[in-house]
Order: sequence, then C-alpha cells, then structure tokens
Amino acid sequence: MKPTLFFALLACAIAGLVRAALVADAPAPTPAPGPPPTDVVFFGHDKVHQTFWTGGALLVNERYKVQCGRRVIPGSVEIHTSDTDVFYILDGSATFVTGGTAVDQKTTAPGEIRAKSITGGTEHQLTKGDVIIIPHGTPHQFTQVSGPFLYFVVKVTQ
Repeated sequence: MKPTLFFALLACAIAGLVRAALVADAPAPTPAPGPPPTDVVFFGHDKVHQTFWTGGALLVNERYKVQCGRRVIPGSVEIHTSDTDVFYILDGSATFVTGGTAVDQKTTAPGEIRAKSITGGTEHQLTKGDVIIIPHGTPHQFTQVSGPFLYFVVKVTQ
C-alpha cells in the first residue's frame, strides 16, 4: 500500500472514531418537564445537604420547581417570564435588587432573560429567616453576597 493511501485511510478511520466519540459523549436532550407528582415526595437531609452544597434542583415539573440555591458571588440580572420565585433564606446575607429596568437584555432560554444590570430597582438586604417573593416578569439580581448564601427556592410556573 502506498504511504499516501495508508495515511488517507488512517485519517478517515480516526475521523470516524472522533465522530463516534463525540456522538457518544453528547449530552442527551433535556426532556420537557412532566406533570407534578400525585404522590408524596420526600427528600432526606443527606440529599438536601448535598444539593445545597452544589446548588441545584430537587424537583422540576411543568407546574413548579423546588431548588436549593447557593451563591458565593453576585450574579447577572434574571427575568423569568413564566416563573414566580419564592425564596426562603437559610444562611448568609446578600444585597438583592428587584424591579426597575434591566439593561442589555438577552434571551438565554425559553422563558429566561438575562441582563447586565438594573436601573431604578429596589434594594433589599436579605439575611437568614427572610422570605422574598419575585413575581414572574420582574427583574432581579444579587449584587453583593456574603457567605455562602443559601436559600430555598420554589418557582411557581404560570
């Protein structure tokens, strides 16, 4: 076999292996949330603690989401077009701005808008034991965080 033919076949074989590996490692599409459970749902303290350690969802369905929020730094402005957020603060403190006008808005996912900052919003000092409810469509942003700042979140979908 001529060297050029050998290298061409080798290149094709490697390209095929790379394509196969990329397809195998590609994340599966995220399924659409289903209906809410009809049975009682229980999360033990180990699962809850682990989820607060990393931040993330405990339960997601088409009517509501239950999440464990964890922040160590401020974030961008968030606007949820369909979800009302209910936060219960567990630990840490944060400066949280709501309302006003979001600057440089960009849609990042269906029903989710992010922005750089808020002008004309209301500043809230959040600490352990506080509850704040952010109606859907309201810009909100963590501008300062002391902690880790841990908060329990229920997102009610309109």
